[in-house]
Amino acid sequence: MESLLLDVPFVCKSWYKASREPQCWEHLIFPTFIKPDDIDDIWWQPEIPDRGFIERLEMTYQENLSATAFVKFIVNRSCGNATIIKLPDGCTEEALEYVANECPRLKGLAVGSYNEFINSIIVKFISKWKNLEMLRLGKYHLKEIIPEIGLHCNNFIWLAAPYTYIGKDEASALVSSLSELKYLDLHGGDFEKEALVMILQGCKQLVRLDISQSFGFDDDDAEIIELASHIPAFKCEGSIIAPDWLDDDYIDHDDLVYDSSFFD
Repeated sequence: MESLLLDVPFVCKSWYKASREPQCWEHLIFPTFIKPDDIDDIWWQPEIPDRGFIERLEMTYQENLSATAFVKFIVNRSCGNATIIKLPDGCTEEALEYVANECPRLKGLAVGSYNEFINSIIVKFISKWKNLEMLRLGKYHLKEIIPEIGLHCNNFIWLAAPYTYIGKDEASALVSSLSELKYLDLHGGDFEKEALVMILQGCKQLVRLDISQSFGFDDDDAEIIELASHIPAFKCEGSIIAPDWLDDDYIDHDDLVYDSSFFD
């Protein structure tokens, strides 16, 4: 993206013309951090690793590009042809709605770990992405979004939702709505063991399952290993029932899901 915006267009006229072709903008991988829309959120701005890129972009195009403005600016380049999008942290509902309306061909969408607000509202836009095949969410309760995916996205095969709570409701939704899922990444999650058993018994088409570094079961659990034996790529290394220092009676599922420092 950086070279298409700041280097290629300035080589010569033919390269400039080529850089504006929608085919060049099918995969939109945004920088992780972009200046937030809300001025009150700029306390972390000095730490932005992509600061040089953003400042150079604003100087070149003479525009003050907040997160929402930048997303719209790039999506417009695709002219509706974008198929893969990785959103920046700090993405707004306005930007996400713009992506939903302007990117009907979307096949893969990744939402950053720090976009918890976006994670909570993305469910209402799923119906617009009939071709969606892959979705990566941050820490998020899945039971609301899985039925929508199953209802509207017939080609869906890949879901990543690390550091997420997986109980019986979430497992039931996966099995009933996405039983044909092939790739599932739930590493770092907080599992009810019965829920994990439901997933292993109900999602028979899985070819890759990552539940490593998770809580709720041990990585040498014989039952889990046996139930997962049909999955060619299965990862559960580092998983434990609960940390030694944490009394099982005091585990709060919401704390495990939403407090990112717990998993650092």
